[in-house]
Amino acid sequence: MEKINEKGIVCVTGGTGYVTSWLIMRLLQSGYYVNTTINNNMDEGIRSKFLEEITKCITKLKIFTTNHEDHESFNPAIEGCNGVIIGHSVDFEDKYDDEERKIQRSIDGILGILKACLDSKTIKRVIYTSSDGTIGFIEGGPNVVDESLWSDIDFIKKMNPLGAFYCISKTLIEKEAQNFAHKNGLDLVCVNHAWVFGPFVTPQCPIIVLHNMAMILGNWTNIEYDSGVIALVHVDDVARAHIFLLESAEVKGSCLKVTKAFKCPCPCSKKLLDVGFEYKYSLEDMYDGAIASCKQIGLL
Repeated sequence: MEKINEKGIVCVTGGTGYVTSWLIMRLLQSGYYVNTTINNNMDEGIRSKFLEEITKCITKLKIFTTNHEDHESFNPAIEGCNGVIIGHSVDFEDKYDDEERKIQRSIDGILGILKACLDSKTIKRVIYTSSDGTIGFIEGGPNVVDESLWSDIDFIKKMNPLGAFYCISKTLIEKEAQNFAHKNGLDLVCVNHAWVFGPFVTPQCPIIVLHNMAMILGNWTNIEYDSGVIALVHVDDVARAHIFLLESAEVKGSCLKVTKAFKCPCPCSKKLLDVGFEYKYSLEDMYDGAIASCKQIGLL
């Protein structure tokens, strides 16, 4: 398979998240140098220490403080990189308060990062970490959905599922990102993963892991569940898929699904599997890893 990215420098934005922190660890272990960004409204010392402790490769990791309202603040982190992975966070449990302003701020943030990628002249591929929430909410839609479909915003508001604001935000943000990339000839691949589960390296248990571990942790009375089957994917499979897509020149198209279904409809992984990616982990592996991580931080 032709490679578009020999081991070089990759910028991972929002490096203290559940998926992004695990991804940084895997990129460094794979031989990449990594630039990552943290928000300037967070405690830089604490955040930097956390990332340095999990990576064990300090000389290959550089941490940049950025401001989402100042798009040029991402330029130093992206300069000289040959790939960018946008781990753009949206609060999963956020409400509709001032929805329009929050979503526009997130859209502006994404477009600012994409503009910095264009300006760099060195970026070969950009990967945006999206969500299956951008494809899974279609009234009367099929039982299996793929990258050709978009969630219906009005239907999400009507259903008001757990994480409704998250799904709405991710759908609108991804559409804007794809439109920008198409208009400007930027190689963008969107990863629309299912609910991520498994071990974690963050100092706190990620909210999504808390939801999936509710009965084990004893906090199920505070969790609202929708009926149906939830599609889950192991965090390491998500990280491996990002690296696979970063390196695979033959992968084209604006949207690929990363999921292993175990909620209806279920996301389809056919496009990703067809280009050679192989899943590694089972549902049992996800719970084993999550339980081990919870024990490590004293939750169990």
